[in-house]
Formats: sequence, structure tokens, C-alpha cells
Amino acid sequence: MEINKRTILWIVFAVALVVLWNDWMVANGKQSMFSAQPPAKVAQAPNPVKPNDLPTAATTAPAATVPGAPAAPAPVQTQVITITTDVVKADIDTAGGVIRRLELLKYRDKVDPTKNQVLFQSNGPRVYLAQTGLTGTSTAGVLPNHNTAFTARPGVRTLDNGNQVQLVLDAEQGGVRLTKTFTFKRNDYVIDVRHDVTNLTQAPVTPSLYFQLEHDGMKPAGDTYFNSSYTGPTLWTSQDHYQKLTFDKIAKGTDDHTKTATDGWIAISQHFFVSAFIPPEKAQRDIYTKALGNDLFAIGAVEPLGTVAPGATVSNAARLYSGPQVQSLLEKVTPGLDLVRDYAWAAIIAKPIFATMNWLHSMIGNWGWTIMAFTILIKLLFFPLSAAGYRSMAKMKTVTPKMQALRERHKNDPAKMQQATMELYKAEKINPLGGCLPIVVQMPVFLALYWVLQAAVEMRGATWLWIPDLTLKDPFFILPVLYAISMFITQRLNPQPADPVQAKMMMFMPLAFSVMFLFFPSGLVLYWVVNNLISMAQQYVITKKFAPAK
Repeated sequence: MEINKRTILWIVFAVALVVLWNDWMVANGKQSMFSAQPPAKVAQAPNPVKPNDLPTAATTAPAATVPGAPAAPAPVQTQVITITTDVVKADIDTAGGVIRRLELLKYRDKVDPTKNQVLFQSNGPRVYLAQTGLTGTSTAGVLPNHNTAFTARPGVRTLDNGNQVQLVLDAEQGGVRLTKTFTFKRNDYVIDVRHDVTNLTQAPVTPSLYFQLEHDGMKPAGDTYFNSSYTGPTLWTSQDHYQKLTFDKIAKGTDDHTKTATDGWIAISQHFFVSAFIPPEKAQRDIYTKALGNDLFAIGAVEPLGTVAPGATVSNAARLYSGPQVQSLLEKVTPGLDLVRDYAWAAIIAKPIFATMNWLHSMIGNWGWTIMAFTILIKLLFFPLSAAGYRSMAKMKTVTPKMQALRERHKNDPAKMQQATMELYKAEKINPLGGCLPIVVQMPVFLALYWVLQAAVEMRGATWLWIPDLTLKDPFFILPVLYAISMFITQRLNPQPADPVQAKMMMFMPLAFSVMFLFFPSGLVLYWVVNNLISMAQQYVITKKFAPAK
């Protein structure tokens, strides 16, 4: 069988489809087709957590009310307090001291660009909450949790001329006073969350503090089949590193993850954004996930606070990052948090690609032109390889008549035809795979760039000419059409296959790719269009150089 550029192109096309399908499966929590077993080694707890049971806490923590479990507290008078900074607007309910809504003031909603992006929310079936509280009991009863009524101390609610604004909430229950202090800072998506626990009884208490993120199990708004993104619980510990969970497995009780740690974070990750509780370092904690019913799920961490003597106070200073997955911001918050910006298997290539593009953008200022400049840079990098490939294809085109003659002469003997073809290649010093090598080498760059455009929140909402967002599909499908035209012209510059069936299949390839590109991020299609235009120019010049004299 003759191996030429068309065969390799079809192989690459098939591989690209398989890889993209595999990535879609992984993004939706399915098992990777390339993994025979779960990638992360997990630490198992001796007593696995069951839905709506007490999370397995440290041995010093007593049995108590489950964080997130249904409760029936008496009706109390509560209020929702709004804290506004230059980057966020947060609604905190004094019923439990729960963050019920968090609006990002510098990011627009994906579905409705007239509104800001909202993370925490409680709007009909959409539920996304940040909760903290105490587990355990005292001689006076259950300790304050996220169902307890708090009272707010008076204070400033808007960041005006200062650099930070605080909200302090107090509650007394079970003979224990819990004070929550939320500190919001200028130009910062990290919220400092401090808990002060005071024992008001005459007997020691051994409370545990929990941090919990609650989320519904529905797909995010605007999620499509061809542009599906991951939403679910994630966590990181120094022993088992980054772990990605799914709501489906939590519902079935089959989720595997680290159960105990002394560092790390827990989070709910979604496309471009993340909310992560970061408890204090070097503190023992138990990590749990739960199905709460009504398609609601939770991930949390429980930290024992030790024994608190009568009249004594213990404090815990944690942090909550709730904002965009900006690489430079995530790296500064805590180790491992930048991994929520998930490049999947392409991370080893995608990270340097984004670093290069970010450097170019710092000078150019527009992501569309940055992608074009990056494409030119890639073409220059691969120019020696591409030139060799185009020379090989140009030589191949000059011997096309001889190839056709060989096929006619040995059409009834495929073995002899293959042997004669290889002898012709040897005599003409042609590498039959030379034209395919540049495509094969650049395919990983193409796929890695796909993941960069999928994950880079820096490009979210980036405009270029008629395109309102380079991370979304072209609204007028101009780029996919330009790609089809450029692909068709490129093929006409290549030596044409003698087999009529193969020739028809090659004519179909530009259409197949263009249909696929209708749903791809427009920035990715822009890269491929510019790549084709540069390739056409290179190929035309080299083909003319090796063309036989008339």
C-alpha cells in the first residue's frame, strides 16, 4: 500500500477526532480511553463516608451533626448583607453566615453579556454555596453551624478609600460562641475567613470546624455537546496532588479521593472559574464528599480544634479563593491551585504555549493579533522541517506521470507496483513521508492550543474584528469557510492521487474539517487559517522552484 500525504492526513484526522472525543469524555467525568486505571493513588479512610452521615473526622472529634445535612431550626430573623469591593460583590446571609451569592464585577456572563458572572448563588434549581460551622456537641447542646442564626456587627460594607472591608458575625449555641470574620481586600479574590470559638460552659468542649462547598449537579448554562466543560469537586494534597471528581460518582458512592491530609485545598471548579477553601497549613483534616439529595452535592474538610477549656478561645484562619482561573493569580494563592486550569494531557505543551502567547500579548495588546503572531512564530520555528516537506511534495508532483505509468503497467500485480514505486522514489531521491512530517509534528501544537483556548480565562471575552469572543465559535462562520477555501487550494498545490476514489476522499477532507471547526473556538480556527495561508505561500514558491521546464 502506498503511504502518502493523503493517508497520513486521514490518520491524523482520525487521531484528532479520537483525542478530542477522549478529552470531551474526561471533561465530563468519564474514564479516559487512554487510562487503564485511575491516575491518582488515593489514601483510603478506615471508615468511608456515606451520604448524609457524619464525615470521618479526626480521632479527637466527637460525633455530631453532618455538615450539609437537613436541619429544622426554629425560624429566626435574619438578613442578607452585601459587601462590595472593586472586584467582587458578595451576599452573606446571617442565617448560618453562608455566602449565598458572589458576583465578579470584571467578568461578564457567558450567556448574557449584559450581566456580570455570578459564582455563588441560590437561584431556583441552581445552588452554589460556601458554608462553614462547627461539628460536635457540648453539655448545652449542638454547636453553631451553617444553620444557626448569626448577628452582624455594625461596620462599613463597601470598599471605598481603604484597602479592606470586614464583616463580623456572632452566634451562640450549645454553650459556645462562634465569631466569623470575613475580610475582603482591594483587587483580590481571596477572602480571609477567620473563626474564633469561645467556650462559655463550665466543661471542656472538643469542637471541629468544617469548610464546605455545596453545588447542584446540573450542567452549566451555555454548555454544548461540542464545547462541553467540566464542573465538579476538585482537591489537592501534597501526597496525592490534584484530584478531579464528578457528581455522578459522588451520587453512586464510588468517588475515590484522599480522605485525610495536613495541607491542600478543596474546591468546586468550573469553566474559567473556581472557588476553593484553603484551610491552615500543617493542620490535620478529614476530606469528604456527600450527596445531599435533590441533586445537591458537597465537598468539605473537617479540622479538629482540640480541647477548649471553659472560658478559653481558639482561632482558625482560613482563606476562600473565589474568582477567575488566572494563572498568575492562582500560583500566588497556594500550591497546586493553578492545576484547576486543566490542560488535560496537553499540559506539558500547553503551558509553554500560553506563556509565549502571554508574552506576545503584553506587547501587542489584542489576543486575535497575538494568535496570528504566535502562528507566524510557530511557522518560523518549523520552517526547516516544512521546507523539507514541501520540497519532497514538489518532487513527488514532478514524478506523477511516472507514477501513473507504473500503476497502469502493474495494475494487476500490487506487489510489483509497490516495489516499482519504491524504486522510483529511491531513484528520484524522494521521501514519501517527507510531506507528512510537518503536519504530524504540528498536530500536538494544534491540540495543545485547543486546550489553551478552552482554559485560558485571559482570552474570555477577547474581541477581534467581527468576533466578540475568541474562546467561542465564530458567530458568522467566516473563519471555518476561509479554512475550507485555504485547505482546498493547499490540496490543489499538492500532487494529486491517481486513484479516483482517493481523490474524491481528499476533496471531502476540507469540508469535513470545516464542519468540525464550526463549533471550535474561533481563536483556534484563526490559528489554523493563518497557518494554511503561510503554508500555501511557502508551498507555492517551492513547487514553482522544482516544477519541470516547459
